[in-house]
Amino acid sequence: MNPASIRVGFGYDVHQLGSGRELWLGGIKIASDKGAVGHSDADVLLHAIADAILGAAKLGDIGIHFPNTDPDIKGIDSKKILKKSLELIQEKGYMISNIDSTLCLEKPKISPFLKEMEQSISGVLSLSTDQVSIKATTSEEMGFVGKQEGLTAYAVVLIYKD
Repeated sequence: MNPASIRVGFGYDVHQLGSGRELWLGGIKIASDKGAVGHSDADVLLHAIADAILGAAKLGDIGIHFPNTDPDIKGIDSKKILKKSLELIQEKGYMISNIDSTLCLEKPKISPFLKEMEQSISGVLSLSTDQVSIKATTSEEMGFVGKQEGLTAYAVVLIYKD
């Protein structure tokens, strides 16, 4: 394989947490007293992964393709954003090799949901679950994440052309 056909993308996303909102992470709904606030379903993990995918192929970010000023996509399921990101890189001849990601939030504890999130993401992207890694951590009660005012996600993706 030509090394020039291998590319890496990095994604980051952050959302505020608010009462009375649903918490969507990794494409699944998680019971919580607070949920992420955003124009879409505010799935911070899927947004970080989509940004990593788009960035790896030099296609900008999700804000370009799904602007938060577009009333037609208010409340959009972030799985659609993820799927469209895949389609955009496929148009350029790329495929995903693997994804590594990290969620950072204090509550709820995410470890019981990691496998289900990996299955959700791999299903949307037509990958095996071995190609999708999700880790979870806290910020040790420091900063806006530690104070449960928000949550963040980071993702790295490797794409390639055959």
